Order: sequence, then structure tokens, then C-alpha cells
Amino acid sequence: MITIPLPGRDWTLELENLLLDLNGTLTTDGQLLEGVKPRVDILKNKLNVYLLTSDTLGTGAKIAEELDIPFFKVDGLLGGPDKQKFLKSIDADKTAAIGNGYNDSLMLEDAAVSIAVIGNEGSCVQGLLKADIVVTSIVEALEMLVNPLRIIATLRA
Repeated sequence: MITIPLPGRDWTLELENLLLDLNGTLTTDGQLLEGVKPRVDILKNKLNVYLLTSDTLGTGAKIAEELDIPFFKVDGLLGGPDKQKFLKSIDADKTAAIGNGYNDSLMLEDAAVSIAVIGNEGSCVQGLLKADIVVTSIVEALEMLVNPLRIIATLRA
């Protein structure tokens, strides 16, 4: 668990789960980005980490195996609602979510705390508008959770 008090907002995040999107978030052109694995390894000691993807490039199972996290393939047309349903099944109020795409928008909106990534493959505006925090790389996003004082600095009143 990661506990993050947010001064001035009477809100404390008590995170138990982390949902990760794949394409454009953890990977560029299907290749896992440098620095992701060591940070995910740290976070797996504190959170249940899941990979949710429509798996456009067919690399989801391989990446999940490399990261040693569960892999959930969502529908190619209904990926957004699928991700939202999964989030609600594990308790949205205790879950952080990281993504970049249109099919991440509902997940980013409903998670206890969400981070949108504007990476090499860009980011969908709808996801950016739903996220609590926006960063320019997955490493920055994961570091926010590894070092929760960064979230406090960003979200405090």
C-alpha cells in the first residue's frame, strides 16, 4: 500500500493497485521503454500492478511476462469501458491509473489518482482532461508513485 496525504484537501490516497496501459504508455512501437522495469519492480512490492491493453501490436503478453505482472486484454472497440469495468472490480478508490489513449479516458477519470503520459506516441486530449496529473514520460509517471512526495507537491491545495 502507498498512503499519500494531500494537505489542504482533506483527502488521503490509500493506494493498493496500479493499472497500466501499454501502447504509447509503457512502450513505443511495441518496445518497452528504458527505465520502466526497475520502477515497476519497486512498485510491485507496494501495489498490485496490472497491464490492461487492447494490444494493438500484439506484444502485451510478452511485456507482461517481462514485467511479471498480470495481463488483461481489453476489447479493441470497447477497450475504454472494459478498462473502467476492470478498475471498478478492484476498487477504483484504491487504484492509481496511468495511460495515454482515448480508451484510457474512463479509467483515468474514475481512478483515485490518475496520470496521463504524453510520450513518443502522443496522448489523447480526452485522457489529458480526465487525468489528475500529466507528465511527459512513463518514467516520470512511475517515479511519482515511487516518490509520493511528488504527488503531494502536485496535488496539494
